[in-house]
Amino acid sequence: MARNRKPTPTKAYIIKTALELFFEKGFSKTTSTEICKKAEISKGNLTFYFPTKEDILAVLVKMMIDFQWQEMENATDEGKSSLLAYLLELSTLVSIGEEMPAMQDFFIAAYTHTLTLDLIRANDVEKIKRVFKDYTNDWDNERFTEAEIIISGIEYATLMKTQHFVDLERRIEGGLNAIMLYFGVPQEIRSVKIKKVLSMDYRSIGNNVYQRFKDYVIQTNEHALEEVLKNTKVKTWK
Repeated sequence: MARNRKPTPTKAYIIKTALELFFEKGFSKTTSTEICKKAEISKGNLTFYFPTKEDILAVLVKMMIDFQWQEMENATDEGKSSLLAYLLELSTLVSIGEEMPAMQDFFIAAYTHTLTLDLIRANDVEKIKRVFKDYTNDWDNERFTEAEIIISGIEYATLMKTQHFVDLERRIEGGLNAIMLYFGVPQEIRSVKIKKVLSMDYRSIGNNVYQRFKDYVIQTNEHALEEVLKNTKVKTWK
């Protein structure tokens, strides 16, 4: 008999519990045992809904993708170009990772696990079509897909911190320039956009974006849990 994958209070509560731990400790440092203990469920109950920890990570990545689209729409509504909004998005991600180890761990995990990387790549193909349409008039879908593979590698390198890494501003500058260069953005436009981004207080912007993202995740999950409980007679979680 196939397993029941419909939403349930248990599944929604597992997501809520796991995301709290991911934000607090980071993805890699959160164990399935800790999730079970905090959610007060058995290991079998956890794997019934989420066979691997990466399946829960995918839920958070999907939320991040939706949130980023909202942020881009808000930025363009405020008069920013889609290109500037895109560049600022990457800059804030790098800044958040610099300031918050748990989020740095989440970003790296998202780019290194196949399940979540596939989600990022599928989404980013559509994003780069929109952002770089003025510079890629003769590109077809296959070329955009190929380009995204390169761009996700640049994004990962910009986010990554190792024993030998350059400072935050240099990483942002290098990453943004490399991405725009790949899409044929003229040098004078690249310089103006990078200067604009670096003139902003991207650390404060990053902190603000992080708080909004965290609130978005909490509200989205709470809403989902409420909807599930409306449609079930199962006892609610305390």
